[in-house]
Amino acid sequence: MDWLNAPRVVGYLRLFAVLNIAMIVWLVATSHGGIDINGYLLGSDFISFWTTGHMLVDHANPYDGAAHILAQRRYYSTEGAYTAFYYPPSFLLFCWPLGWLAYFPALGLWVATTGAFYIAAVRRWWADAGTGVPLWLLFAAFPAVPIVVTHGQTAFLVAGLLGLGAWLVPARPQLAGVLFGLATIKPQFGLLLPLVLLATGEWRVIASAAVTALALALLSAGAFGAEAWTDWLGASERAQTAMAYGQIGYGKMMSPFAALRLLGASMTVSYAVQGAVSLGVAALVLKASWRKAWTPGLAALMLAGAPLATPYVLDYDMVILVFPMLWLAGTGLAGQGLAGPGRAGRFRDWERAALFMAFAAPALARPLALYLHVPIMSLVMLLLFEIVRRRAVATPD
Repeated sequence: MDWLNAPRVVGYLRLFAVLNIAMIVWLVATSHGGIDINGYLLGSDFISFWTTGHMLVDHANPYDGAAHILAQRRYYSTEGAYTAFYYPPSFLLFCWPLGWLAYFPALGLWVATTGAFYIAAVRRWWADAGTGVPLWLLFAAFPAVPIVVTHGQTAFLVAGLLGLGAWLVPARPQLAGVLFGLATIKPQFGLLLPLVLLATGEWRVIASAAVTALALALLSAGAFGAEAWTDWLGASERAQTAMAYGQIGYGKMMSPFAALRLLGASMTVSYAVQGAVSLGVAALVLKASWRKAWTPGLAALMLAGAPLATPYVLDYDMVILVFPMLWLAGTGLAGQGLAGPGRAGRFRDWERAALFMAFAAPALARPLALYLHVPIMSLVMLLLFEIVRRRAVATPD
């Protein structure tokens, strides 16, 4: 892997950036009336959040599936196109302001604000990594970024909350807890977080996160009714069914569960393997953090394991991997971790290859899975997690 040197890395990043930007420009330029050349509404998933906001303004129930479908199709309707809403009531507070705006201004505001927040979170990790790559180039080149943009998804927001919170734990524990509490709007990505916080004894973070999550829940109940929480439980059952039986599309999902279902494994086997992966990742994270101080390495390990611990993860959620990748790049360049004093400043070849694959894989994961039935992302995530784990354990506090 010596061919993957600094000049080539910058060259590949520029190539990725040009392709990503060109794709978005082409998608918008070839659209007509907000419908892209493939017949999908621009910001395809955002229509769900925007519809929810309008329903809240009209005092309607967004967890009423039939009502949500009808409200969504008043604005946009095409055969077989519907984006459901499964988020907890705490997320309603983020959707409500969108209901006061027209669709495309709301979409632009959403992508711009959540994207800016994500960049602010990434900046902390990027500055410490010292890779020498401009932040704007890293953002523009990462293949997961245009997937979030074109879907209008929540991934920038959730990844930013977890990534920035994980970075702030040692210096600003209360603020870190607030960010973690806000991240409960997408709870499946925080499954490992309580384990690491408990193992490292970050009690101020735990208390702040608990208070924030509770306050968010109470505020949403007060604003939209306590019954919203019981209605959400019913919607969650529908979400579970949609995920398990492929209504979302196994090729769009990046988990071991989805990979096995795509390959024809039974529901029982797929869930069993996913459960084993989730428990294994949790056990390794717990072992690495037990009675240790919170470090950037442990934070990176937790974030690398987050998308592996849940069966419901899609390609746009891969933006969370930028944090462990930056930490891994920084330790390799500094000659820390497994490289040892005799190989300071160098990666092992398989580490460098894995880092490259983790960066590039989101561009290929969905097409390979959908058209060739070849799921790659869960294997790439497992490899990245193991590399980060080894370096996190070997790197001094």
